[in-house]
Amino acid sequence: MNPINILVVEDDADINNLLCKMLNRNGYQVTAAYSGSEAKMLLERYDYHLILLDLMLPGMSGEEIVSYVRKTKNMPIIVISAKSEQETKIVVLKIGADDFIVKPFDINEVLARVEAQLRRYIVFSDSKKTNPILIHKDLVLNRETMEITLKGVLIPFTVREFTLLELLMEHPNKVFTKANIFESVWKDTYLGDDNTVNVHISNIRSKLAKADSDNEYIHTVWGIGFKMKE
Repeated sequence: MNPINILVVEDDADINNLLCKMLNRNGYQVTAAYSGSEAKMLLERYDYHLILLDLMLPGMSGEEIVSYVRKTKNMPIIVISAKSEQETKIVVLKIGADDFIVKPFDINEVLARVEAQLRRYIVFSDSKKTNPILIHKDLVLNRETMEITLKGVLIPFTVREFTLLELLMEHPNKVFTKANIFESVWKDTYLGDDNTVNVHISNIRSKLAKADSDNEYIHTVWGIGFKMKE
């Protein structure tokens, strides 16, 4: 089996070293970066399966790195930051991060979240080859290449956004509640007070609107949930 490559971007040498040692002990191949600009240089040269990313970095901020990565790549990004404000979390998820861990963190929780993100990413990348293409109006989702195009324009999506849109496109006439979506995409129990689904739906809509501002693709069924727009 090919090694799983993880990029750790953290300017605090002690935290960076701790994360790298933990990941190495668990069989991952790890590269350390200590600034945003160093991370950008590495991302231009090498491919990674996952990124662990601080926000407050010299050179380029973590937010800038997320935006840069999402222009071309869809590997999971887990942000680890001392910024604990809800607004910061929402902004980071909107621009493309897949998860957010607040410092100080539990090292076992970080490992569990890394494993969960990689499991979804790698299994998703290798699965569902029998019917690789989903089409809804001018929207085309290709499971083999993990690409989404709208009117021929390639739209960059995170793995989580891709999975959410795939769920809706697989069953275009079904109305999915937030609980349906969360439990299908995040594989976790929906607690009812989480804004995560709304943030990801909003992010998907925004990306689709840039390619086709005249049509709505995801319809809100008020009081129930979401479905593909007929």
